[in-house]
Amino acid sequence: MNEECLICKAPLEYLETDEEMECELCHKKQRSKTRCVNGHFVCDQCHTSGIDEIMAICLNSKSKNPIEIMEKMMDIEAYHMHGPEHHTMVGAALLTAYKNAGGDLDLKKAICEMQKRGQEVPGGVCGFWGACGAGISTGIYLAIALKSTPLSKETWGLSNQMTSRALDAIGRNGGPRCCKRDSYLAIAKAVEFTREKLGINMQLGEIVCSRSHMNNQCLKEACPFHKKPKKVAFICVHNSCRSQIAEAFGKHLAGDIFESYSAGTQTKPQINQDAVRIIKEMYGIDMEETQYSKLISDIPEPDIAISMGCNVGCPFIGRSFDDNWGLDDPTGKSDEEFKFIIKEIEKNILQLKEELK
Repeated sequence: MNEECLICKAPLEYLETDEEMECELCHKKQRSKTRCVNGHFVCDQCHTSGIDEIMAICLNSKSKNPIEIMEKMMDIEAYHMHGPEHHTMVGAALLTAYKNAGGDLDLKKAICEMQKRGQEVPGGVCGFWGACGAGISTGIYLAIALKSTPLSKETWGLSNQMTSRALDAIGRNGGPRCCKRDSYLAIAKAVEFTREKLGINMQLGEIVCSRSHMNNQCLKEACPFHKKPKKVAFICVHNSCRSQIAEAFGKHLAGDIFESYSAGTQTKPQINQDAVRIIKEMYGIDMEETQYSKLISDIPEPDIAISMGCNVGCPFIGRSFDDNWGLDDPTGKSDEEFKFIIKEIEKNILQLKEELK
């Protein structure tokens, strides 16, 4: 599981009513419903301490694509998977793309105002108010761009319509909250609305989330921006030892990043029993529970094919291998040699996981 609390990485909890809490960072006291299960509270102001970097990104960007601008903001180290910083980032990215696409705007002044208004929308409003801050941010964006006030007529209506359209998209997608997903949904609707109502054509390419591994509540395939995991095939001749170990580790250590398969050009009646025994002793994994020796034709076509090693002759699978791990076959050798190869495979699987994140 991934971190939630900025202090101790424990999960957050949401109370039914406000309680007075003291910020662990600045020690300011304020009432809130949100803290971690260990009692740590971080105020919204400290949660958004990287706001100055937003200004630099916006003023130096020439992009007409607000998602592209938003992604740079999401990479700011001080910002997090979830949090009220998104209430400013969405509008700031839209204002920047709007300006770059031909909108009449004093960008520096607009971003300062976006920061001020965005920070007034507290964290957790998606659940407590029924109005996601990312959606609200699109209404703020349009209100700033059109200089709307409570006494305006057409621009007042457009700003409220914008918020409504963004919140509708977010609400239809459903919870639990994901600040990245909801920001993408809000921005996509804002680009559409701005083109339709104002004739300003911002750009919007394919949106693919690369942060699902950071979100404990990720909807996976139910999210419209979920990155489809790659299929990785581990190949050796008999699919009885090394490739089976790689499949097992892939499923247990990297199942959230890629799908693991193993196969060979020939098969054996059973998986190597020494491998089964040692993997069970070392990791508590019973490979025979779900795995068996398979041919290349028995698995889905892989996106990535990895050879375990050619010391027993590289099998031909109808295409070139994407990588060759060059591992010796430990079949018939000592437990120590088996354990060495097992550790090498574990290390390679973890490295592959990092590469494919």
